Amino acid sequence: MFVVEPARLADAAAIHELVTFWADRGDMLHRPIGEIYEAIRDFKVARLDGQVVGCGSLHIMGPDLAEVRSLAVAESMQGRGVGAAIVAACVEDARLFGLERVFALTYRPAFFEKQGFRLANVLEFPQKVWNECVRCPFFTNCKEVAVVYDLRGPDISVPRA
Repeated sequence: MFVVEPARLADAAAIHELVTFWADRGDMLHRPIGEIYEAIRDFKVARLDGQVVGCGSLHIMGPDLAEVRSLAVAESMQGRGVGAAIVAACVEDARLFGLERVFALTYRPAFFEKQGFRLANVLEFPQKVWNECVRCPFFTNCKEVAVVYDLRGPDISVPRA
C-alpha cells in the first residue's frame, strides 16, 4: 500500500525523473530540477516501500486560488488510485489554507472530472495566463484543458476509483 506525504529535499531527483518521463512523451510540461527544488514544499509524494511512485504539487496563485501542478504517477502504478490520492491531499491543503478554488491545466481532464473538478475556461485564471502561460513555448497552440474544483463544494478527501 502506498502513502501520500509531503515531499522532502531528497525526493527532488525522483520527482524530476517522474515528470521528465511523462513530459518526454508529451503528456505534461517539463520542469527543471531547480524549479522542483524551489517548490519542494508545495509537493506531495506517494511512496511505496520507500520509493517515490507519484508526485504532485499545490502552487498557490493568490488569496483564493491554487493550481495542482506536476501530477505524475509511475507507469507501473497507473490505475491504483495514486494520482487521485495526491490530488485529494493537494485539495485538502488548499482547504486548510482557506482557498476557494483549485485548478489544473491538463491533457487528461476526465481524470480530474472523476475527482470532482469541472471543465473551465483558462481565462478564469488570469494570474496563470499572464504570469506563466504567456512565457510557455506552447502559448499560442496550447492543448491543455483547464479544470477547476470549488472548495466550497463536497469534500474529495476519499479518492474515487
